[in-house]
Amino acid sequence: MRIGIVILPDQRWSDAQQRWRRADAWGFDHAWTYDHLGWRDLVDGPWFDSMTTLTAAATVTSRIRLGTLVASPNFRHPAAFVRQITTVDDVSDGRLLLGLGAGGVGFDAMVLGGEELPPRQRVDRFAEFTELLDLILRTDGTTWRGQWFAAVDARNNPGCVQRPRVPFVVAANGPRSMGLAARFGQGWVTTGTVFDDLESWWSSVAGLSARMDAALEAAGRDPATLDRHLLLDAAPVFSLVNADFFAEQAARAARLGFTDVITHWPRTESWYAGDEAVLVDVATRLLPELQRG
Repeated sequence: MRIGIVILPDQRWSDAQQRWRRADAWGFDHAWTYDHLGWRDLVDGPWFDSMTTLTAAATVTSRIRLGTLVASPNFRHPAAFVRQITTVDDVSDGRLLLGLGAGGVGFDAMVLGGEELPPRQRVDRFAEFTELLDLILRTDGTTWRGQWFAAVDARNNPGCVQRPRVPFVVAANGPRSMGLAARFGQGWVTTGTVFDDLESWWSSVAGLSARMDAALEAAGRDPATLDRHLLLDAAPVFSLVNADFFAEQAARAARLGFTDVITHWPRTESWYAGDEAVLVDVATRLLPELQRG
């Protein structure tokens, strides 16, 4: 089991950098940040750019993998995004993980003056976004046109440090997005389905895992070739309520076939509110044992 942590981009770098350093030193396998222009009610507070944050994090860490959770076509174009991706992959010496998703509703969907798209159209757009992003990252000088995106002689030179490109970790709960994960993803990430009670949430996670198996079978792909990430804090109980609870949730994910679980750095209030001492306990006492399985 690999263990990851999300560090929200809601602190000035003078404070935030210590979190990235500590996550690296503690031995977390990957550290992520949200890729939003603003997120829920935190849009009213400090908020910083994800790719710039990951570039800075790459300079103060040495081994931990760094990722977006998740980048979307709400405000990104593949041809421009490729330049940021190859830059972070280069600065990190090949440690970037690219979490990708269809994009939700809310601030990101409206801040550029567009309209919120219904789910079907968001997935249509995401399919084009993922296909074109994959193509440009693999091929220098891409010309391509679809309904949502176009590129004319889009360049990727010098390309990614990781070959043939950075790994995609595709967020998917529905059948079409799962098909994209099976086709393009080196990893899959899910939040489960929203429920108010923990057992119902875990039942939804089990069902989604089975549906991902079916999507891989339909694509003719060996399930062992896809890493499976579970965002534990999508559950109705924060995973770091105490160290024993976190260990139980990680073990439960492993029994369902997940290779990776992800928690959040506790905040003092609001989203992911918790006690940082619990994180320290998990990191210093339990992390090596959990990683050994």
